[in-house]
Amino acid sequence: MTVDRTTPSARKVELLEAAYRYALEHGLAHLSLRPLAAAIGSSPRVLVFLFGNKDGLTRAVLARARADELAILNHVQTSGDPEAAIGLATAVERLWGWLAAAEHQQLLKLWAETYATSLVEPDGVWGGFAAATVRDWLTVLADCQPPQDRDSADGTARRTLALAVLRGALLDLLATGDRDRVTAAVHHQLALLQDGAAAPR
Repeated sequence: MTVDRTTPSARKVELLEAAYRYALEHGLAHLSLRPLAAAIGSSPRVLVFLFGNKDGLTRAVLARARADELAILNHVQTSGDPEAAIGLATAVERLWGWLAAAEHQQLLKLWAETYATSLVEPDGVWGGFAAATVRDWLTVLADCQPPQDRDSADGTARRTLALAVLRGALLDLLATGDRDRVTAAVHHQLALLQDGAAAPR
């Protein structure tokens, strides 16, 4: 019988999920295999066997975190009909509603840590995470724009601004916990996005 080695074992999947939950609570920047293994009911030797080394495990957890990020973005995807694009204002409103929810703050703190670490350690295991997440978000925001907007320089600038508002608001919320103030600022920007969509070209 041929064994498919590209499919992770059930134990590897189980430990990855446990390591991901641990990272959500404790972060990844100072991850150490011994306390992680003790917390998730494994051993450093088993983790090294399954993931290669600490960097391999970190990469796996980062990929798992990115999968959750992409799941967030799916909340604003259109039905696939380019004529049914929901527009940037609606996309930002839906995304912010998800980002501002208290139950998602652990995931978003991990995202912020990983984003920042990717910038200061571009050649390490974190390298490319920040750039990849920008591409992911811009792609989804582009899909929310009408076809005549998404392929124009103005459309590119407007979705870049929308992403900047969301990212800045998220960092402010994580730093201060002031949901009402930050949400009011996002809603102010939504009005500007709606005005921009209706403005003559």
